[in-house]
Amino acid sequence: MSIHLAQTPTAIAQCFPVMVQLRPHLTEPEFIEQVLRQQTAGYRLAYLETPVPPPQIVAVAGFRIAENLAWGQFLYVDDLVTLETTRSQGYGHQLLTWLMAYAQEHHCTQIHLDSGVMRHQAHKFYLNQGLIITGYHFAASTPPPQP
Repeated sequence: MSIHLAQTPTAIAQCFPVMVQLRPHLTEPEFIEQVLRQQTAGYRLAYLETPVPPPQIVAVAGFRIAENLAWGQFLYVDDLVTLETTRSQGYGHQLLTWLMAYAQEHHCTQIHLDSGVMRHQAHKFYLNQGLIITGYHFAASTPPPQP
């Protein structure tokens, strides 16, 4: 297995078939454009590729390094998904382990992520990987700006 950062439009597009399983509202062109835009603010897209010919991307993680008063410097996982047909084969574990090492190499003291309340299998996975539930995430939509 090898893990790489997708930095070009071509590499980002190759991650789309996996990411769309987590973010089905996106089209491939929207995904590429948004990843490129988010990269200017520090977003990174990592992917795990199998070596079996032909190589196949089986897991993808979008993440960023940030800093705040509550946690200091930390790595935040925006997106983490394994191709549905290859789940429970250790790929998610390998990618999360890589993210932990990346966080440590970049002087992060913690790793954080949010997960939808309905994603019970993901929660089980995160708990099995040693992550703990530390709080609730609250959100609200804001009205569009007035012209």
